[in-house]
Order: sequence, then C-alpha cells, then structure tokens
Amino acid sequence: MKTYNLFLLVLLFSLSQFPQGHASSPGKLLLFAGAASKPPTEEVVKAFREKFKIPADVIFGGSGFVLSQMKLSRRGDIYFPGSSDFMEVAKREGFVYPESEKVVVYLVPAINVQKGNSKGIKSLMDLTKKGIRLAIANPEMVCVGTYAVEIIERHLNPKEKEALRKNLVNYTESCEKTANVISLRAVDAVIGWRVFQYWDPERIETILLKPEEIPRIGYIPIAISKFTQDKALAQKFIDFILSAQGKSIFKNYNYLMDLQEARQFTKPETPVGGEYRLPKEWRTRQ
Repeated sequence: MKTYNLFLLVLLFSLSQFPQGHASSPGKLLLFAGAASKPPTEEVVKAFREKFKIPADVIFGGSGFVLSQMKLSRRGDIYFPGSSDFMEVAKREGFVYPESEKVVVYLVPAINVQKGNSKGIKSLMDLTKKGIRLAIANPEMVCVGTYAVEIIERHLNPKEKEALRKNLVNYTESCEKTANVISLRAVDAVIGWRVFQYWDPERIETILLKPEEIPRIGYIPIAISKFTQDKALAQKFIDFILSAQGKSIFKNYNYLMDLQEARQFTKPETPVGGEYRLPKEWRTRQ
C-alpha cells in the first residue's frame, strides 16, 4: 500500500510540472506514449512537425503510468501504449475512441543481455542461476513487465520461479529504463523486447526465447483520446504514423512491420495481442 501511495504522490507531482503548452488544444497535439516506441516515435513526431508545421509534444513512460497521467490530467489527443494490454484498459474505461484504434508495429519478448554476454546466458532457465542480476519492468504499469511475468508464470515451476525472483534486483519504470539498465551494465539481463538490441547495438545483445516460450505476439496500438479537442488533427497524426514515411522510421529500428514477420519467432498458433491479468503475488496494489 505504501508503494501505491508513493506512486500517486509522484504522479500528482509530475502532473503539476506539465508546462502550460502541454495542454490539449485545437491546432496542437499531445501524445501519451509508452516508451516501447520511444526512439522511432521521437523521429516520427519531429517529421510530423516539419511536414505539417503543427506543434506536437509527447509524454513518454510506462504505458500504465502515462494512461494514469492522461486520466488524471484529462488532457491529451492520442494514447500510444507499448502493448494491447493497456489499450484494452483504456478502451474498457472509456478513455479512447475504440473505432480509432490501429496497429502500428509488432513486438516479441526476448532476453536482453550486455554485449558479449559474459555470463553466458542462453535461455530462460539461465535466469534462475545463482549470481545472475536480473531486472524486469514494473509489471503493473509497463507492458514489457507484464509480458515478463506471463513468461515466468507459464514456463517456470515454483522452485524455478523462487530462484528467479531471488535474482531480481530492480523493477524498472518504463521500457526505455529496462533497456537502459543493460546499456549501463547495472544488471546482467532483462526480460525485454527483441527490438531493444537495435536501440543500442553497441551495448545490448538479444537472446531469443524459444518459440513455445512466447505467450503472445505483442503489438503497439494507437488511438484517439476522448480528451482531445481536435479529433481531426489526432487522426491526421495516426494517418501519418501509418504512412510509408512513418512506417519507414520504425523499420529503420528493426520493429516488426507485419504479423508474418513476427511469426518468424513464434509458433504458428501463438495468439496476438489481448490482455494478461497479473497474478496477485506480482501486484503491489491490492
């Protein structure tokens, strides 16, 4: 409960620090985006500004964190989380227009290690070995953390889960910070996204999971926020990110551009998207 109260205090403080220019208004865009797409999204927003001469700002963070920010501030034109899980929450709670939802790119979870892989990590089971420093994202608020727990719960027995949890040294606050703890050599491994390697190829290496270990193919959805004051402009941005120019930016970072690309890493019957409900033991908010 103390953790949840601290989260609320931090969130309320962060909202109070928003510049006035961040408020949603006609002729100006504000995106609340999960950090799973941060590097290409920054480039897309810059290209959008340059092409259309329209101001556009982005608030990045864990998909659950930025959804909470959007809800509490009651502002924002677009919600752009890192997975379907948090978009399902946004649709269920009535904070986006469901009919506006589109899939931008696909993701598959993987193990990310320091370049060179000095600990010789080759599999999910290796994360249970004594002496491995492991991090996952906060599974309640960050899409890749939700996937990490789903993988752990499905493929490790109770004894193996206990060993893995003893190796957990950190819960990160976003996909970006999950990649950063590898780049900064703060941990030996994370359960992250395959694409993290292409964010920082000089310091991050990816160990692919076995096809049967991938519970779902992830995707990054985008939708118009119910708080927008300029629905047509929000749609203009969605059209741009889905255009050849927008998609080429994601392709440059090796995101999976269609479902068939993603299926190279999974079993043929692996489901796509959906929502995973965290077991109680992984929740800090009761």
